[in-house]
Amino acid sequence: MKDYSQQILSGEGDNDYARYMRTDRLLDLQRRSDEMVHRDELLFQIVHQSTELWLELACTELRKAADYIDDADLNNAIALLNRASLAMELITDQLEMMRHLSPWDFQTIRTVLGHGSGSDSPGWLSVRRDSRAIGKSFTTFVQNRGIDLVEVYRAEQQSEIHRLAEALIEWDERVSLWRVRHFKITARLIGHHATGTQGTPVAMLTKLIAHRLFPELWEIRSFLTETGPMAQANAELPGNFGNE
Repeated sequence: MKDYSQQILSGEGDNDYARYMRTDRLLDLQRRSDEMVHRDELLFQIVHQSTELWLELACTELRKAADYIDDADLNNAIALLNRASLAMELITDQLEMMRHLSPWDFQTIRTVLGHGSGSDSPGWLSVRRDSRAIGKSFTTFVQNRGIDLVEVYRAEQQSEIHRLAEALIEWDERVSLWRVRHFKITARLIGHHATGTQGTPVAMLTKLIAHRLFPELWEIRSFLTETGPMAQANAELPGNFGNE
């Protein structure tokens, strides 16, 4: 009979689970009790550290999805975009934990944050960079094949390119929804008129909410509305996605 008590993986930890998951190192990444100025630093750090992990996964999927688009493998690109969007949904949901921070207690936590800011987050820097890259792959794919995305959306049946465009819109919307929730949580903790740790007014976050990663795909929706059954005037065809 196999002896399951025998650990077979090398590495740090008392058992194979700890060695594979590197739990000793992972659980040593938070500030120790004697380092904390407030016990809720643990909550604050775990929310942000886990966000970085999910964003690492999401952006890894975005990069591979871009490769699939370059190779005209749209089904696999769609599947990975859906994974990335789910990761974004999960980090949006976990912002709910921040509601359990007292605004007054958070003032104490802020004293040890230095000039740390979400604008320096490696995960969010990757979101911006990798979103631009996959948008470029999509644009190249559409333009090289002379695809008219307006007609793609007008078609009765959903094609692969339609589902891919919608997967990109889903990713874009999930990023925006996180920004909305993050703004609300930030305002709830420090107020609408406060200044962040890098001197940025909280109100500036509202500009990010309106930012669109794939504006041309959103413009197509406006064009469809302006030329649809209830249209009041002629609209100009949006460009950049093979419609010129």
